[in-house]
Amino acid sequence: MTKHTQIIQAFSALGNLLNDYSFQKKRADGWIEKIENVIVKASNQNKWFTIENLEFCISVWGKTLNEKDITEWLANYPEQNKPTRLALVLAGNIPLVGLHDVLCGLASGCSIEAKLSSNDNLLLPFVVDFLVSVMPNWEDKVCFIEGSLKTYDKVIATGSNNSARYFEYYFKKKPHIIRKTRIGIAVLDGNETQDDLAALSKDMIQYFGLGCRSVSHIMVPDGYDFKKLFLALFVHKELIQHSAYANNYDYNKAVYLMQEQEFLENGFIILKKDDRLSSPIACVHYSTYTNLKAVNQRLHDQEEHIQCVVSNCVENAFAFGQTQYPKLGDYADHVDTMAFLLKK
Repeated sequence: MTKHTQIIQAFSALGNLLNDYSFQKKRADGWIEKIENVIVKASNQNKWFTIENLEFCISVWGKTLNEKDITEWLANYPEQNKPTRLALVLAGNIPLVGLHDVLCGLASGCSIEAKLSSNDNLLLPFVVDFLVSVMPNWEDKVCFIEGSLKTYDKVIATGSNNSARYFEYYFKKKPHIIRKTRIGIAVLDGNETQDDLAALSKDMIQYFGLGCRSVSHIMVPDGYDFKKLFLALFVHKELIQHSAYANNYDYNKAVYLMQEQEFLENGFIILKKDDRLSSPIACVHYSTYTNLKAVNQRLHDQEEHIQCVVSNCVENAFAFGQTQYPKLGDYADHVDTMAFLLKK
């Protein structure tokens, strides 16, 4: 056996299950039917968790949890010798947003006490149940609680900028990772192909733009023509059929009109010139630049607010269409979760 062999096997088994669902393969163990049931329940519980978004999430995790990538990821870390009690406070903005933290906790040998968001309290218990079926000795490794966190050595808490202030005070006596609001940024130079922009449109629209990796701000050169981007976005016109999204679109448009603010729109998404990085639902902010040197300086200055950058013209950026496909080593907020958990 190599290092982490059983963990690799368990995580790979989860990836295989999710792939089997995505590719409509039959299994004799009943887990496909269980996935179908939990997807319907999660969609009924949370209006933002559409069947399409849930199935996309499952397909992404199925691709991510393959034996090769898991092995390469875990090869960077030693096995845990000292048991650690980990407390997790999980967000619920997109499906399974807390799964990576749970996987890191299990891979590092932690006992996990997790407080789920009420917006996403069905999917992760399902995943853990499956992992326990593969690794029965993990049965007591993950406990989901509704009350206060009580017994822990380390904490990872994810929330908004407001909740982060509370977390930092409440957990100040324990080693912790506190995650605040972050967003995705796109930097364009006008040389993008229509395929590039089509891929970017997915980075903007997936999960209704609610993910921390969703592009909510675009930096464009002075005089940029948005016609090609609007053309790329048009394939997502069905978004306006979602009542909650449509309500946000109508509200934001009405506010901007009453305030006599300038904006561009195509009937289902608004592009508004605004230096703020974060934007409301159904709206994406944009700002203009004169040279890429200034862009790089701004990205550096606002690094703590940025989760990822997608671009063809700046270094260390994700390719268009890839923001929702992070690798196992693409840690949230650029903080190595495994290193944190394994630190003595």
